[in-house]
Amino acid sequence: MNHTALLIIDVQVNMFAEGSSVFEGEKILNTIRRLIAQARNAHLPIIYVQNNGNEGDPDMPGTPGWQIHPVVTPEKGDIIIQKHTPDSFHETNLQSELESRQIRNLIVAGMQTDFCINATCRQAHELGYDVILVQDAHSTYDDGELTASQIIAQYNDELREKVKLQKANHIAFG
Repeated sequence: MNHTALLIIDVQVNMFAEGSSVFEGEKILNTIRRLIAQARNAHLPIIYVQNNGNEGDPDMPGTPGWQIHPVVTPEKGDIIIQKHTPDSFHETNLQSELESRQIRNLIVAGMQTDFCINATCRQAHELGYDVILVQDAHSTYDDGELTASQIIAQYNDELREKVKLQKANHIAFG
């Protein structure tokens, strides 16, 4: 696990709001919480990406929904990256943070499967990073045509060509 970081994308309060939570929200939060604990025990860097929505969005900076969820609160020494687009690398300092720590391997979890997880995994692959997508630690919402479960399965299948998929309990830290 040398040169590896855990990348937690958009695990913000608004994604778990009562009545409008992502699919299996509580289960996903607990899985990500366990991944963070394992990464901390292995002394791996933990990088949080926080989406900054526009005026009136549930993740508008400074609003309660924008906050990183308290179940996975960053600790001193963790890195927090602010972003405005689905791609966590686009117009952010993520790549420079990774390069400065000689990180080449990313373990990715978070929200939303069909937007930020998809875009970030694809860009990380294009930039030459080895990516493990934790297949049971990302989620989304139904979209009117497909259920969230179907969307997650579809993106896991599509991303398999670019990233390695692993269940959380099969990831060995350290």
